[in-house]
Amino acid sequence: MGRRPARCYRYCKNKPYPKSRFCRGVPDSKIRIFDLGRKKASVDDFPYCVHMLCMEHEQLSSEALEAGRICANKYIVKTCGKESFHMRVRVHPWHVLRINKMLSCAGADRLQTGMRGAFGKPYGTVARCNIGQIVFSVRCKEQHVKNVCEGLRRAKHKFPGFFKVAVSKKFGFTRLPHDDFYKLKEEGRILPDGSNCQIINNHGTLSNFKRRHLKAIA
Repeated sequence: MGRRPARCYRYCKNKPYPKSRFCRGVPDSKIRIFDLGRKKASVDDFPYCVHMLCMEHEQLSSEALEAGRICANKYIVKTCGKESFHMRVRVHPWHVLRINKMLSCAGADRLQTGMRGAFGKPYGTVARCNIGQIVFSVRCKEQHVKNVCEGLRRAKHKFPGFFKVAVSKKFGFTRLPHDDFYKLKEEGRILPDGSNCQIINNHGTLSNFKRRHLKAIA
């Protein structure tokens, strides 16, 4: 018997049902890689960011997330190069699906119990998405924004429902708009922290402030 189509599990109907000591024997998620490209690039390397947003309250299967990830990655690598972007999958398939398996062989009516003991067995995993939630984020340079948008547009077709691709006003994966980032950078108040950054404020002990400030201007 093949897999049920994803339309059977598209809508968020029940409570979240994560893997736990009570919910055992859950099959592994199909998506295992959540960061692609040049993920160790500094926060200054990729100033632009493009998001793919889910515009429906629905469930996205781990198979669909993996298909979308591969589709976007393949196009962006082909057009921009594998070191010219950093892509991040922003949702995780924690929710466990269940299936109440029925026998369909000859003489199955003697063995089946119908709706008695109908609580299903674990069948797969999905990510539960809200309206406006970010599914994929890609940070890149200005010259690659157009190609990244096209890569995410192609990935949209791997998912059910309505999705949008939007260019963020923020600097990379940070929470700062471009103008604010450059202003704080000039003041020496930006401390790079992987793909994000810390902002040095005027609170705390003087020794800590000096240490962080020296690190920022180094």
